[in-house]
Amino acid sequence: MKKRKILLLEPNYKNKYPPIGLMKIATYHRLLGDDVHFYKGNLNDFVVQEITEDAIKKFTDIDSSVTWRHYYFEIKDYVKYGHDDNLKFIIYKSKKDSKLIELSCHYFRKYYTQKEYFKNPRWDRVLVTTLFTFYWKQTIETVEFAKKIVKDINNVKAGGVLASVVSKEFEAATGVKPDVGLLNKPGIYDDNDYIIDELPLDYSILEEIDYKYPETGSYYGYMSRGCVNKCKFCAVPIIEPKYENMITIGDKIKATREKFGEQKNLLLLDNNVLASEKFEEIIQEIKDAGFYKGAQFERSNYLDISINRIKEGYNKKAYIRKATRLFIELLDRLHGEEKQKMFDLLKEHYLLNEYTATEKDVLAVYKECKDLYEQKRLKSKMNRYVDFNQGLDARLMTDQKMKRLSEIAIHPLRIAFDNWKLRETYEKAIRLAAKHNIKHLSNYILYNFEDKPEELYHRLRINVDLSDELGVRIYSFPMKYHPIMDPKYFQNREYIGTYWNRKYIRAIQAVLNSTKGKIGTGKSFFNKAFGANEQEFRKILYMPETFIIYRMKFEESGWTDRWWNAYCSLTDSQKEIANKVIHSNKFENIQVYRKYPQVYKVLQYYTISKDFNPEILNRTSIEEKELLKI
Repeated sequence: MKKRKILLLEPNYKNKYPPIGLMKIATYHRLLGDDVHFYKGNLNDFVVQEITEDAIKKFTDIDSSVTWRHYYFEIKDYVKYGHDDNLKFIIYKSKKDSKLIELSCHYFRKYYTQKEYFKNPRWDRVLVTTLFTFYWKQTIETVEFAKKIVKDINNVKAGGVLASVVSKEFEAATGVKPDVGLLNKPGIYDDNDYIIDELPLDYSILEEIDYKYPETGSYYGYMSRGCVNKCKFCAVPIIEPKYENMITIGDKIKATREKFGEQKNLLLLDNNVLASEKFEEIIQEIKDAGFYKGAQFERSNYLDISINRIKEGYNKKAYIRKATRLFIELLDRLHGEEKQKMFDLLKEHYLLNEYTATEKDVLAVYKECKDLYEQKRLKSKMNRYVDFNQGLDARLMTDQKMKRLSEIAIHPLRIAFDNWKLRETYEKAIRLAAKHNIKHLSNYILYNFEDKPEELYHRLRINVDLSDELGVRIYSFPMKYHPIMDPKYFQNREYIGTYWNRKYIRAIQAVLNSTKGKIGTGKSFFNKAFGANEQEFRKILYMPETFIIYRMKFEESGWTDRWWNAYCSLTDSQKEIANKVIHSNKFENIQVYRKYPQVYKVLQYYTISKDFNPEILNRTSIEEKELLKI
C-alpha cells in the first residue's frame, strides 16, 4: 500500500485525558507505514504552521547553507502577518539567492492570505475524535475543517462519544457518517486484519502538540468493556453495547514500557469492572504488571528513549520536540557555571525553543550532555496508583472483592453514589473499604437528574460524616446531569432537572468554583460551604451568587444578614413573586418590580457585583446603590 499522509485531529476544547482512540489509530497507521501527524489547537494556526513548514523546505532547497528552521518564528510571522521587518530579516539571512528567497516569501504569504492551502488538499485521511456533546460547535468546526483539507471527503473519519450518541444529528450536520461505538473489528478502515481497539497506544503523538493534558504519565486502558446496567442517564450501552469480562492489558503495558518508557500510574476506564466474571484475574494481572499495593515508580531515562526513537526514525518531529523539552528541564535544574554553560550550548544550537530545533542540533547537544542528564535527572521513587476512573458499582461490591482491591495500588477508590435510595448500599461499600484499609476514596455524585437538591446535600454530608467516623478521606465530585442524547439539550448545558432551577444550579457551581470541583473531608469547611443542616443549605441555594463566592467579605460586613432578613420579611405572596425571578437567575430587568417595594429591595441584592466595597455601602441604604452606581 502506498504511504499515506494521515492527520489526527482533536477539537480545541479543554479535556483532562489524552485521546486514547487516536493514540490507537496512530499505532495502526504506523504499522501500515503511513506518515502520521496529530494536532490539537487553533485550526488557523495549524494552517500557518503547515505553510511555514513548506516555506522552510523551499528555502532549504534554494539555499541549503542556511539552517532555516532556526528562524522558524520570523518565517511564521511573515506568513501570517506579512510584516516588512520579518521579510527583510529572512532575505538578509540568505547567502546565495536572496531574490528567489524574497519571491518565495511573497508566494507563501499569498498562499496563506488567499487560502490556497485549502485548494490543494494534501491529507489522504483525516480522523477526528469527539467528546462531550456540549462541545458540539468546536467539534463540527473541526470536522468541517477536516473536509476542506482531505483529498477525498469519504476519508474523513469521526468517532468517540459525541459521534456515537448523536450519530444521526452529527451526520446531518456534517455529511460524514460517524464510526459508532468501538473499532473492534478488522477491516473497518482498510482491508487488513488489524483490530484497532486492541492495539497499544502511541504515546509519541502527545509530544507533537503544545496542549498539556492535566492527567498524563499513565498507562491507559480497559480491562473490561460495557456495563450490565442500563441507567437512563448513561451513554455506555450505545458506545459499548456488549459486556466483555476481561481484556488483557499486560502485553500493552510491556509494549509501552519498551517503546515509550515507564509510566507512573495505571488509569482504567472500565465502566463496571465489578460485574466481570473474571474480576479475580483482572486484579492478578494488575499486580503482575507492577501495580500491587506499595508499588513504586522509577522514571526511565526519557532523553535516551527520545534519541533512540529519533535515530530509528520513529515520529522524529515528536521526539525532537521531546528531547528539546528535556534539555530545557535539565537547564532549569542546574545552577551557577553549569547552568550558564548549558544555556550557552542550547542557545548556540537554537534549542531554547522546540520549534527551532533540528535533528542535527539535538543529536549534537545530546552527545555533549547525556552524562550530565543521567546524573541530574529525577530518580526519586514515587508511589504508584491504580485508578478505575469511571467508578465502581456499590451494588456489586462484596467483602472478597474489596479485599482483592486492597491488594493493588488503588488510589483513589471511586464508588458512584448517584441516587439517595442507594445510601445503605453505598455506606456498606465505604465501610468495607475502611475494613480493608483503603483510606483514600472518591466518588462521583450525579445531581440535576431525578434527585432533589436536599438529596444532593445529604449524599455529600454522608461522605463528610463517614470520613470523620472511619478515619478515611472521601472526596466528592458532584457531576451535573446533562442529557447528551436529547436533541433539545445535547448542544448546550441548559438542561434543568424536575426539582432544580437555574439559581440552584448556579449556587452549587458557585460553591464548587471555590473548591475546584471537589468536596473534601473537613466538617467545618463543609458546614461553611454547604450549610450545617438542610435549612442552611436551602439558604445558600437562594443566596446571591456574589455573596456565595465572596462569603467572608459579605458576612463580615453584615450584607448577608441584610439580604436574608429582607427575604425572610416577605409575605408568602411576595416570596412567590420574588422566587419566580430568583429561580430564573435573571436579574437584568428587575425595575419592573418597583411596584412591589419589598420584593424589589430583595431583588436588588442579586445585582450586586463583586467589585463594590461593602463597607461603603454599609454606611448607606440599598436603595441608594443605584445612585452610587456601584
